[in-house]
Amino acid sequence: MNLFDFTYCGNYNRQIQNLSGIVPEKWSFDDSDDNGILKGYLEHTFKRVYEEGKILKEKEYAIFNTGLFNRYYQPVYAYFVPNLVPDRQDWFLEGFYTEYYLLKAGITNLPEKAEYVKNPSDLVFDAHLEIVPQYEHIFGEEENARRLPENVRNSRMKVQLFDGALRQTRRMLEADYKTAIPQYYNHSIQLLLPICLQSPGKPDLALACVKTQDGRKYLGRTCLTLRMAYHNARLLARLDSSWLHP
Repeated sequence: MNLFDFTYCGNYNRQIQNLSGIVPEKWSFDDSDDNGILKGYLEHTFKRVYEEGKILKEKEYAIFNTGLFNRYYQPVYAYFVPNLVPDRQDWFLEGFYTEYYLLKAGITNLPEKAEYVKNPSDLVFDAHLEIVPQYEHIFGEEENARRLPENVRNSRMKVQLFDGALRQTRRMLEADYKTAIPQYYNHSIQLLLPICLQSPGKPDLALACVKTQDGRKYLGRTCLTLRMAYHNARLLARLDSSWLHP
């Protein structure tokens, strides 16, 4: 179930703009003001809470926990009322409210936020383990190869360039384990590593890694653009003071 099958959102851009005012954060990439990050966050969060059965439905309203907080760290909820238009979605997105206003209105049974992490150790990179990239996927598949900088993509030495960048990444991880940023993708936690192919300290891509089943190595399954990586990582937490930013 996606958000737009569940509810009619009315002027969705205005609703998202209102939400961005409640939750102060950079929600657009570069100089855009489309709140694209926030839209992606909300829509993926809805899918997760729907999977987990965490959408509260009563006769007069429905609510889900967005997982976001206002500037005073009060939880923010999406609030729906029955859709009065026949043959449409059952619900209408009325707006976004903090816990205070819902409690004040007499709604005390508020739903929990989405859960993504079962084992907290999945969030921490083990710098002692080797990273094995899946080069057939990174270089060999056209869609993935297009994510590489053009000069690297066309180089005969791209494997060597990538291996060199990965050695620098390992030094960054040894200096600060928080360099590895967890993301939620395909119902699992992966760790994103910066890959600096053109300039030291300036990532071009993020390598998504998972541990092997025996836990002795990491598999670098694919490279993501920084925008793709940010969308996935933002589902778990804010990314303040990180190499991955809008």
